[in-house]
Amino acid sequence: MEFAKYPSLNGRSVYVSGGASGIGAEIVKAFAEQGAKVGFLDLDARASSALSEELGDKAVYEICDLRDINAMRAALGSLKQRIGPAQVLVNNAARDDRHDWAEVTPDYWDERASVNLRHMFFAIQSVAPDMIDSGGGSIINMGSNSWWEAGGGFPAYATAKAAVHGLTRTMARDLGKHRIRVNTVVPGWIMTDRQKELWATPEALERHRERQCLPDLIEPIHVARMVLFLASDDAAMCTANNYMVEAGSI
Repeated sequence: MEFAKYPSLNGRSVYVSGGASGIGAEIVKAFAEQGAKVGFLDLDARASSALSEELGDKAVYEICDLRDINAMRAALGSLKQRIGPAQVLVNNAARDDRHDWAEVTPDYWDERASVNLRHMFFAIQSVAPDMIDSGGGSIINMGSNSWWEAGGGFPAYATAKAAVHGLTRTMARDLGKHRIRVNTVVPGWIMTDRQKELWATPEALERHRERQCLPDLIEPIHVARMVLFLASDDAAMCTANNYMVEAGSI
């Protein structure tokens, strides 16, 4: 495949949460290839170091647990010192751990919300003032088509991901007057290493292919390309909306 080059992303400061592996790592690589100044947050020190070594001086990272909002704020502050104020924020970090609805406790529910939703708002709250000062920016929240498809087996995850769309819409309204765009990218079943290791059995893949309009499985790079578009000036009038990367599987 041949992909587009976005001149407006060259030199732009980009923050990515959950950037060490899976979709996040592909997003980090894609921005680095565009000449952006990329900083990512992750809890996995080994994966973060490996990606940083692969990219050399094209990306920097900070280790933090996004469930700890103060730690996340400190990590974002460190990225600001290293690569400048955020012009693009990609709220990517999440985990789709399976769980039985009958066994969910209040503590587990709250922890899943912290992993999959809460940090997104506080990351926006942290970087938006700098975007306002600079005259605009792009915020991209990672959703999921799991709840659109009425997928079962992870109610806390699906509920958090559904709420991401509400977060996007309300923040697009609040920040739009400052020329800050807020959008949601909605991946389908993306073939990350984690998915392949845990759930992508031949039977499950065949059932999923039958739900998609397109026959090909979706790779992380396809999500990254949508994120690049929404971060670029090509998407200058795109905000408050969902951008699907799910091969027509809804």
